[in-house]
Amino acid sequence: MSEKSVAFLPFRAINEFMREDYRQTVVSTVLHALPDLPEARRNALNRQIKKYVQIPGFRNSALAPLSLKIKISISTFQKSSDFAANLLAEWSNQNEELRQNVLNLLTSRGWELLPSDADRTKLPGFLTRWPAGEDFEVLYKAYQEMYPDSHSSSDDVSLMTVWLSGRLPVEKVERE
Repeated sequence: MSEKSVAFLPFRAINEFMREDYRQTVVSTVLHALPDLPEARRNALNRQIKKYVQIPGFRNSALAPLSLKIKISISTFQKSSDFAANLLAEWSNQNEELRQNVLNLLTSRGWELLPSDADRTKLPGFLTRWPAGEDFEVLYKAYQEMYPDSHSSSDDVSLMTVWLSGRLPVEKVERE
């Protein structure tokens, strides 16, 4: 493997970094907001649910009751990288202020990021290289200092950091 090679983990690898209760919160939040989403986003997510979420008794899982959809979507989120990526993209869209704040935070700390509106679902997964010294606690503390009136949780800031950076903290590296 050359020094120029890049390693990716599939999007479903995010589950190794999420607590079970937080994963449920993210999936539930996205699916609860589904009826109120703009038509294009609602239709795109319903296509994902229909394609990846298999609910017994429903040919079209998008038509299943919300509680069933959430329960089965959680396990699908853990198994399907494509579904996980699309659900995270929608979660990011639903948290525009947090997304912009985290983007500002990371940019101010020297992170190189794609634009906030870039379609990260087209990437092959998450990069494995993470800046040394930039763990989630450090980033959340910096976030709180930068945005003292924000009510975003440490989990939300951490997940948005992972999503915007396209990185998981697997291999800590000095700045390149």
